[in-house]
Amino acid sequence: MTRSRPRLAALPCELVWATTWMEDANECVAPRLGLPPLPVVTWPEPSDVDVLDAWDGLHGKTRTLVGWAAGRPFAWVDDELTDADRAWVSAHHRGHALLHRVDPGRGLGEADYAALADWLRQVSGP
Repeated sequence: MTRSRPRLAALPCELVWATTWMEDANECVAPRLGLPPLPVVTWPEPSDVDVLDAWDGLHGKTRTLVGWAAGRPFAWVDDELTDADRAWVSAHHRGHALLHRVDPGRGLGEADYAALADWLRQVSGP
């Protein structure tokens, strides 16, 4: 797993954990990937809105990540992303966003890194 570290660290962006593991990701996952501790998105307590979102197929992280991004470009890599999340982000986020689904059985692969690098080049311009 440590071979991911140079690839992740080389991406021209700020890496953050957007996982319900929260700080545990820095203790359990980061060392296995060879990453330093990263900032962590803090999740609010579940609400009635989350229940309604789930009925509509929206991921429980979507609203919070759009709020966290606050109009800034962001890429979200997850194995649970759906078209409902993409549509909601497109309608509610002022900035550029990439919602990229990865295969949970394989993790990040060549095609995933290429998609991230291409998007980051587009967002940062020439």
